[in-house]
Amino acid sequence: MSKSRRQFLSRASAGVLLTAAACRKEPAAPQSAELPAGAPPAFGTSPDVGPPVSTGTFNEAEKLVQFNLTPQERDQAAGNWRKSMAPLYERRVGPRKLAIEPTVAPATRWDPVLPGVSNGPKSDRFVRSKDAAPTLPSDDAAIAYAPVSQLSRWIESRQLTSERLTNIYLDRIARFDPKLRCIITLTREQALAEAREADREIASRSYRGPLHGIPFGVKDLLDTADIPTTYGAEPYRNRVPTADSAVVKRLRGAGAVLIAKLSLGALALNDIWFGGQTMNPWLLEEGASGSSAGPGAATASALVGFSIGSETGGSIVSPSMRCGVTGLRPTYGRVPRTGAMTLCWSLDKLGPMTRGVEDGMLALAAVSGPDAGDLASVPAHLDFDANAPIQGLRVGYFPGWMKEAPATDAPRSKP
Repeated sequence: MSKSRRQFLSRASAGVLLTAAACRKEPAAPQSAELPAGAPPAFGTSPDVGPPVSTGTFNEAEKLVQFNLTPQERDQAAGNWRKSMAPLYERRVGPRKLAIEPTVAPATRWDPVLPGVSNGPKSDRFVRSKDAAPTLPSDDAAIAYAPVSQLSRWIESRQLTSERLTNIYLDRIARFDPKLRCIITLTREQALAEAREADREIASRSYRGPLHGIPFGVKDLLDTADIPTTYGAEPYRNRVPTADSAVVKRLRGAGAVLIAKLSLGALALNDIWFGGQTMNPWLLEEGASGSSAGPGAATASALVGFSIGSETGGSIVSPSMRCGVTGLRPTYGRVPRTGAMTLCWSLDKLGPMTRGVEDGMLALAAVSGPDAGDLASVPAHLDFDANAPIQGLRVGYFPGWMKEAPATDAPRSKP
């Protein structure tokens, strides 16, 4: 057969089109000499699209993706990129007629629970630790480092005001944040106003619960109305949302006082943002780890009562381990992500980072539950008893990891 397959297909297709046009008995529309980008008639026949590239372009790109091409492959890629590959990319992400807000969730819901498998506790139960009613310390540092479970008792009994506690944390931020670099935006005046309002409500016996009057910070990928939410990245440095994220709205509804937007590695990668690297409070020579670096460092150094971080693949667990705080990575779907920067819709989770287990559960109880903006968020029961014995609890770990760095004698030792 003398004709190639491509020639046959192109001529056969042209014949079908001509026949259809003749049957309609309508004049054919004039064809444009230049087709729009992303709509080539056949592979490799579209006009060149995109900026010129060279073998050097691909050489630099290989360093980012950590994949090496041979010289022949590099020459071939540079030679056909604008003709073959760029139009395909343009077709996927090119000019759009509909602007979609980045906060719009997918229309479908991913559910990790297998059919027929029950998930979580069957009923709700939350038992706080017994109130030992210790005397309020005279030392501000001792107050700052107290867990939320204790701070809330002092505030409820009006031994401690939210305004005083907020000022304690503001003073500590001024002293320690220049070295830690864990605060992106400080909400000083607003926090003091919210603290005074909390004190007025509590004095009038309108106590909202254990988070009422407690200063907190959130990782700066959670939207806050009229307060910058920067994602830790220079291009978004001046981004100011008009509405609170679901988690921030719920915490404010519980009476908590937003004192700071906390650092994260740019676009939730590691612990380096446009203001520098967030450092581990206990070892200033090393980073706080990421990407919830700010919540980890700020909570560990008692610059906030508690904080909210996020995790896609370790971003709560890693800085919690590095900075020595309690990180709670919730079950997928328990906490709504409405108003939070998206990394991966089927992996992202928001959760508390605190100085104690009970604190984490207090915060989790306040932010859990479905929200219309996140189809993956579902109702979930919470069963917690702070006074329950630890007998019978099981802890899973990988024995091999205990023999390797960075494990030390502390985790290797038995209780």
